Amino acid sequence: MTMLPVAAEWASWIILGATGLLFIRLVLGPGTADRAVALEMLSVLVIAFAALRTLITGLDAYLDVAISLALTSFLATVALSRYIARRTGGKR
Repeated sequence: MTMLPVAAEWASWIILGATGLLFIRLVLGPGTADRAVALEMLSVLVIAFAALRTLITGLDAYLDVAISLALTSFLATVALSRYIARRTGGKR
């Protein structure tokens, strides 16, 4: 038995734990920018989880989901940052 499936399984559990902590940050974040960063990090963790599922199961469908989510997440981050900039009037 190789170490790759075991390491990927451990990494999956660690990512799920980090996702739970990010949900707490997303709900309790003091500002909109903090919530936006938490949402972006959450999407990165979901992409990593999908990539790990590809390694564990060997199904390419998880990789397709990861790529689609990465593209959608990028566009959502740009839209959210534009929304925050317009709402604050460009002030820092």
